[in-house]
Amino acid sequence: MNDYRNKMTAEEARQFGRDVLNIVAQIPRGYVTTYGHIAALAGWPSHSRMVGRTLRYTPGAEQVPCHRVVNAVGRTAPGWSMQRTLLEREGVSFRQNGRVDMQRHLFTPCRTPDDAVETSRHSL
Repeated sequence: MNDYRNKMTAEEARQFGRDVLNIVAQIPRGYVTTYGHIAALAGWPSHSRMVGRTLRYTPGAEQVPCHRVVNAVGRTAPGWSMQRTLLEREGVSFRQNGRVDMQRHLFTPCRTPDDAVETSRHSL
């Protein structure tokens, strides 16, 4: 049983979208974070797929570095071949299996006690 809600109201969905874009905007060059980290920071840990949809369909999302978001094991978005190129231009390295080297490039945003988003860099 989940200890969090699964359904959003329309206003919560709008706020989620704003939060996602704000979090993604904070990912520094040369680092990536995951859909799951972003969803959890936005207060909806079971909504990682909605993070992807937000980045794909929200007007203005192209203004944030959405290429810096990958899945939990470092795979890039299917069907977006430029994502790898953009990451490599920023110095992100990939393993032989084609996934981002998460030990070197994972950026983990975290929340402060007052719920403001704070950022930190560290390995898994």
